[in-house]
Amino acid sequence: MSDTSIRGIDHIAIAVEDLHAAIILFDSVFGLKAHHREEIAGFGVAIATIKAGGNEIELVQGTTPDSPITKFVAARGPGLHHIAFEVGDIDGALHKLAAHGIALIDTVARPGKQGSRVAFIHPKATGKVLCELVQRARA
Repeated sequence: MSDTSIRGIDHIAIAVEDLHAAIILFDSVFGLKAHHREEIAGFGVAIATIKAGGNEIELVQGTTPDSPITKFVAARGPGLHHIAFEVGDIDGALHKLAAHGIALIDTVARPGKQGSRVAFIHPKATGKVLCELVQRARA
């Protein structure tokens, strides 16, 4: 049996205009330090991950004019972008969602941070909340 159920929240993503400034802000206001930084060319983003207790916050800045994050910030300003849920089997989860008629942005998982695989569910299927599925890299 595949592990398609939600294991928990992987991260909450916040779209930012200036990644460096956002890192400084979260450190100075909340005492939360970025522990991982990465550029993900396939999404046109640079990210910084911050641990907050048992959860992670992902600060995301667009790096190209056509990046969804660049477009989001231009249209709406910086702010909450999406919530990501961890699954053990992203391919099985996507198949299960599609079989139930759930609208998907990604029908096939793409490379994400730290070797993970990710896919987005269309917000029209989730009450206007952009949701991401994440299968973490196996150690």
